[in-house]
Amino acid sequence: MRTTNKPFDIDKKLVYEAYKAVRANGGAAGVDGQTIEQFEDDLKGNLYKIWNRMSSGSYFPGPVKAVAIPKKNGGERVLGVPTVADRVAQMVVKQVIEPEIESIFLPDSYGYRPGKSALDAVGITRERCWKYDWVLEFDIKGLFDNIDHDLLRRALTKHVKSEWAMLYIERWLTAPMQLADGTRVERTRGTPQGGVVSPVMANLFLHYAFDVWMTRTFPDLPWCRYADDGLVHCRTEAEALAVRAALQARLAECGLEMHPTKTKIVYCKDGKRKLAYSTVKFDFLGYCFRPRLVIRRRDNALFCGFNPAVSVSALKAMRSAIRNLNLRRKTQVSLPDIARQINPLLRGWIDYYGRFAPSALAPLLRYVNQTLLAWAMRKFKRFKAHKIRASQFLQQLAVTRPDLFVHWRRGMVGTFA
Repeated sequence: MRTTNKPFDIDKKLVYEAYKAVRANGGAAGVDGQTIEQFEDDLKGNLYKIWNRMSSGSYFPGPVKAVAIPKKNGGERVLGVPTVADRVAQMVVKQVIEPEIESIFLPDSYGYRPGKSALDAVGITRERCWKYDWVLEFDIKGLFDNIDHDLLRRALTKHVKSEWAMLYIERWLTAPMQLADGTRVERTRGTPQGGVVSPVMANLFLHYAFDVWMTRTFPDLPWCRYADDGLVHCRTEAEALAVRAALQARLAECGLEMHPTKTKIVYCKDGKRKLAYSTVKFDFLGYCFRPRLVIRRRDNALFCGFNPAVSVSALKAMRSAIRNLNLRRKTQVSLPDIARQINPLLRGWIDYYGRFAPSALAPLLRYVNQTLLAWAMRKFKRFKAHKIRASQFLQQLAVTRPDLFVHWRRGMVGTFA
């Protein structure tokens, strides 16, 4: 039974839960310039307005704000940032449609899914690289910008039963993009990367464009996909070449393109696989998979295995993040102040990149220690021009106050020189 005389029966609690999720995610202001904090100045009124308009069918989203962010490998990626109110509305729809759509997804799709993580994808990939000699690594060029609306509508209509959810998804798909100079660009393809509901729609699109197709076409080859990055494990190079050709044709049928430089065939070389091949490593989700010397547990013997560890590009990005904090020159603050600023970053990095081959984080932790050393030499006159003395001071501090920094607490102190 309807609880209101509105055409769509939407629970007010759903809107409030959506707001809490948006607030937890943070994010910048949209085209209206309103931040989350400003939205909260009249929280009750703003949430009621969203509920009232969505329930009556009169909700229309504003344009999404185009925000260019640098890519790790150069160039820029354009995000479409909705307003705070639109993010709340999208979260309402996401909470309604996600359980329906999530139930159809396959186990080897890992991106943007509740209960699954990038580390899960890295872990299963590690195991499969031990079993299969070859990997096709592929990347879909500009996925979020090139999703075919007609094909997406067909998939949405099949699985989304809510009339009002479909109505608002349609409006979000066609909402214009507003550039920095105020120009508005109409959109006939894609779903803005940065929208709350966009990852669910992208996953649904690729569920049919790749996941189901792959399972049907090559049922005996394991694969793993995280959003637009994917891997297919193969037994021979010829098999990998055949999969690449078939996948390229399949993506073209769906209006997508395989990235020409990020797609490659890799030989998982190790102590037993001795074929000479030009490409023996690949990066996936911040980890670099390549031949590495590892210790065999049963007899402590060294052998060459094909294993993941933090990638060079990820290490570079983390060092850059530390450098941008400009900690070396913040001599007006104390060491505990620096710890409060840097520990959340370190905790996240160690938890993620320390899952596999934590020793590979040593260059990053050494850089953090060197930053602390440079800070101490600027901060205290007795350490100026006395690097060894400053290093000994910090080394001792790491023993007496291991709780100060995350990597000290976890026994990953390293050196300060």
